[in-house]
Amino acid sequence: MYRFLLTRQWVIITLVALLLIPTMIWLGFWQLHRHDHRQKLNQVITASLAAKPVPVESLTSVGGPVAHDDIYRRVTANGHFDTAHELVVRRRTNADDQVGYHVLTPFVLDDGRTLLVNRGWIASSASQTAFPRIPAPASGEITVTGRLMRDETTAASGIKNLKGLPDRQIMLINSEQIGALLRDSGDTSAKAVLGGYIELTSPAPKGGSPQLLPSPQEDTSWIGIGDINLPYAVQWWLFAAFVPVGWLVLARRELRDLAGAEREAAAKETEPATV
Repeated sequence: MYRFLLTRQWVIITLVALLLIPTMIWLGFWQLHRHDHRQKLNQVITASLAAKPVPVESLTSVGGPVAHDDIYRRVTANGHFDTAHELVVRRRTNADDQVGYHVLTPFVLDDGRTLLVNRGWIASSASQTAFPRIPAPASGEITVTGRLMRDETTAASGIKNLKGLPDRQIMLINSEQIGALLRDSGDTSAKAVLGGYIELTSPAPKGGSPQLLPSPQEDTSWIGIGDINLPYAVQWWLFAAFVPVGWLVLARRELRDLAGAEREAAAKETEPATV
């Protein structure tokens, strides 16, 4: 009765089903792992944004990494902007998904160390090779406040660190690489660059440009706001459960069709011969 299961077609169907079940279960756990990671990251970000600002020197050091629990932590710094060695980060979007630049300006602290400050977004210029016109920041000795961020890497961001870019244009905000770039360009104050960088929150730019970057709680496009991984995990597990059900339905249908064919054949054999 079930001899049809040994046919080539059904052997292939059964093998595919046996492969799909563990694969879908694994995909469900992978999505669950991503869900847990996002939940923990959201907790860190929420705590960081709610905490009182602290001096940036207390959370990072020259050549040192920014701790995971300190990302998005509000920090302050005293010093002055060094616009002569300003850089722009290519292919960055604003809240309206317009492609432009992030403005990265070295900020020289009172003790001589340098902090990289992402001052926000500006639109792309007509020329992709010429350095864009950038509104100047506040001059003189000031106090800035921002969100502390870890160095960007290709592995973490997926952004390729391209070579041969136009002068003073970069792809990744990486304090070690940028420190070397600034020193090669003759910036003597970049001998001691603090690890990581900050996203400026104050003082606000005059005229609204560069556009300050929104915090994760303000940016609905941020990947950590909408929790889609848990529903995806459940979806994959449901798919895994449906595979054996679907296999059984197909097998019963095949069995029914074979039984019907056998009955028709038997009926033809018992019909009286026509004279």
